[in-house]
Amino acid sequence: MIEQRFFRNASGSPRYLTIAEHGLIGDLRTVALVGSDGTIDWYCCPSFDAPSVFAAVLDAERGGHFALAPAVPARTKQFYFPDTNVLITRFFTDEGVGEVQDFMPVAGDSGDSERHRLIRRVICVRGTVPFRVRIAPRFNYGADPHTLTMLDGTALFESETMSLTLTATVAMESDGADAHADFKLGEGESAVFALDQAGEHIAPRGCAHIEAERQFEATVRYWRRWLSRSRYRGRWREMVHRSALTLKLLTYAPTGAIVAAPTTSLPEQFGGERNWDYRYVWVRDAAFAVYALLRLGFTGEAEAFMKFLTTCITPGDGAASGPLQIMYGIDGGTDLPERELPHLEGHCGSAPVRVGNAAADQLQLDIYGALIDSIYLYDKWAQPISSGQWDDVTRLVAWVCDHWDQPDEGVWETRGGRKNFLYSRLMCWVAIERAIRLARRRGLPADLGHWLGARDAIYRRIMERGWSERRRAFVQYEGGDVLDASLLMMPLAKFIAPTDPKWLSTLDALGEDLVSDSLVYRYDPQASPDGLRGDEGTFSICSFWYVEALVRAGRLDEARLAFEKMLTYANHLGLYAEEIGRTGEQQGNFPQAFTHLSLISAAFNLDRALG
Repeated sequence: MIEQRFFRNASGSPRYLTIAEHGLIGDLRTVALVGSDGTIDWYCCPSFDAPSVFAAVLDAERGGHFALAPAVPARTKQFYFPDTNVLITRFFTDEGVGEVQDFMPVAGDSGDSERHRLIRRVICVRGTVPFRVRIAPRFNYGADPHTLTMLDGTALFESETMSLTLTATVAMESDGADAHADFKLGEGESAVFALDQAGEHIAPRGCAHIEAERQFEATVRYWRRWLSRSRYRGRWREMVHRSALTLKLLTYAPTGAIVAAPTTSLPEQFGGERNWDYRYVWVRDAAFAVYALLRLGFTGEAEAFMKFLTTCITPGDGAASGPLQIMYGIDGGTDLPERELPHLEGHCGSAPVRVGNAAADQLQLDIYGALIDSIYLYDKWAQPISSGQWDDVTRLVAWVCDHWDQPDEGVWETRGGRKNFLYSRLMCWVAIERAIRLARRRGLPADLGHWLGARDAIYRRIMERGWSERRRAFVQYEGGDVLDASLLMMPLAKFIAPTDPKWLSTLDALGEDLVSDSLVYRYDPQASPDGLRGDEGTFSICSFWYVEALVRAGRLDEARLAFEKMLTYANHLGLYAEEIGRTGEQQGNFPQAFTHLSLISAAFNLDRALG
């Protein structure tokens, strides 16, 4: 039975749904999280990184919500309309069955690029169901007051910085600054609610039943047409395609940017401080996403990201952090100051809530390998890069050749001081090695002598200083004995043979230290302090990397079992957050591009190895 969080009685305060009890809808500009109880409790308008309108997932009292559910006790189930990002929440009551269809029309399909529309269509499919709806926006992360004006059946919510209109096919009433309604539907009857951004150049528009049906069909058609380009026909098609659809939802169509996740401050540890804003373009995460999408045949997204690189990012902008920042805004912006929002209590009381990300100023040398590898694969699998793009690559490689041997903050963005991380060295090697391959294959001009010397120097440095005789394994940083799951990338990046004795010994050591029933921790923060208090869950990208490493080592039975176990940790819709907690709960921002792209890669390579 669902507990109606925002239709309160005298029994007490609204509760929080778990992170996993959400589905995702979007329009390639922003997204909304829809709870399994029919409540939208996360929505930023008009873009991923805009201030929130609904943020009850971060503060049930002050965040804002759009609740829509039966007015009587009900059981609930959620699923996606097949092969789409249209979400359906079904409610089973004693008197009948109803469902809510949630979707956001994709602007490119309708030609209306300025409109951001969220449509909720309610249908009674059996019997009779009474429904209750409450729309309670809280603009600018709940900080800005607003007014509500009812005009000819339309609710106009106005704050100082943004206005939204709500049109409905049922009569709405005002309750202070919020709108609500009670209505009953019989079998075959429906109601429609459409939330639109209002503005000087955006004309108000209703959403009657016929138009809702038309936009529903157009949205279904868009997603099915997009997914039909997938070349994957393997064993785990449903999970792979859901991951691909999720990655597509994390792309920002106007620029080609790919965000790491569409949320901020969902906790990596409940009650802890590991809460970060992921609504930006991490060079590393986006490059890995390009690899996964290219694997499936989606070259358009790779081409759009390459355009983002050339039009929105100029090598050299990163200043002290190198020629590139580790992350950018969805428009290529470089100023992402981190601040806390003390008026929000955080998900389940997990403060602080942060917007912006101070890690943007970190030095992370691994990003150059991830980026140049994606450019190399784009040139190989999609279309040849331009002469201008090659000029940018050569400038980046020249910088890597001269700076690979300095300490940095590392792939995990630790805040405990710079170290000589092995993974950073590894990906510098990848950056140079892939550029050499590309130059030779295309006959492009390059300072190959200098590049080859730097590549070989990095290789020797890793083999000599990254290996611990005591642990019989490669280690997290030079001079240490701590293990790190990022080492799983060594055979995946083709740095070392997957059956090399040193690597097999490392794989065994990782299994002993960091693997818990197929789930993999990034590292042990007690043995390798990262500057933050508390612990974290297992890191899901590392769990899928572990599957790939087992595949390449020829341990296929172990790999398949580990992969199948990982699939059981997905939520009811096939979505994953960043981490998995001790009792199997999803932790961290949701859904996470890292997890879904690594699922695609693991499925592809495991399927190929199984034949």
